[in-house]
Amino acid sequence: MFLWLSFIAVVLVLLFLDLGVFHRKDHEIGFKESLAMSAFYIIAGLLFGLWTWYIRGFDDFALFMTGFLVEKSLSLDNIFLISIVFSSLSIPLKYQHRVLFWGILGVIILRGLMIGLGAQIISQFHWVLYIFSAFMLFTGIKMLFVSEQTIDIAKNPLLIWIRQHLNVTDRLHEQKFFVYQKDNQTQKKKLFVTPLFIALITIEFIDLIFAVDSIPAIFSLTQDTYIVYTSNIFAILGLRALYFALAAIIPKFYYLKFALAAILIFIGSKIFIAETFGLVKIPPAISLSVTIGFLAIGILASYIKDRQKKG
Repeated sequence: MFLWLSFIAVVLVLLFLDLGVFHRKDHEIGFKESLAMSAFYIIAGLLFGLWTWYIRGFDDFALFMTGFLVEKSLSLDNIFLISIVFSSLSIPLKYQHRVLFWGILGVIILRGLMIGLGAQIISQFHWVLYIFSAFMLFTGIKMLFVSEQTIDIAKNPLLIWIRQHLNVTDRLHEQKFFVYQKDNQTQKKKLFVTPLFIALITIEFIDLIFAVDSIPAIFSLTQDTYIVYTSNIFAILGLRALYFALAAIIPKFYYLKFALAAILIFIGSKIFIAETFGLVKIPPAISLSVTIGFLAIGILASYIKDRQKKG
């Protein structure tokens, strides 16, 4: 209980500092500010990982950091889709942080529900881990051979449903998600949602889809709900800040997709190797080292290719 309370306290402090101190007023977040905030969240996550090491030992620290890196890496595509959402709905840069911040609160709740449900299912049906592992293998292999697909946000079923069932304003009303205004037909005041609210709901929906990939990945590493949940949330907290710096340069990470594919195949194969063939379970330190190694190779290879392309 003490560990959970300490985690909740840290997250609440981070959220208060983010909205109540650093971003009290809506403004455009520049590249330097984005990197500074990202570094702040990465350091916060690392310090919490070290705290986990102090309280629970190195193996749990290694699992936490592996989960942290895997979640952050898998969420990079999420950044690209978020930029498409903002662009398609014409959301100004100065209001984007507000959407992302309140989106965090939804993620914290939704991830908690999904992880709690997943833990209950695994505790009752251990064989579900094999399904998770097979899903990781399939996803990794698919990433190696399937090219990127163009996504049309306008065809998002949730977005279509909202426009059909809710009153939506035709323009932004500054930072507001809801406004009262006259209905053109009845001339009576009704509650309308703004495009800013649609952006928020769409981003939550996208995160829910990506969670289908990331949560099985971390459950394939460990079934400790504390490690699974805390690593997920700390990675997401920092990713929202990193969005403003990475949205424009994500396409330059040419080989990161292959590195992620290799990580997913490695994670997915762990349970099959350890349990199917009766081998010793792969230590958390090795999982962390392999994850860092693949990511480093992918980033370095992308950097070299980018330099060659410019040269």
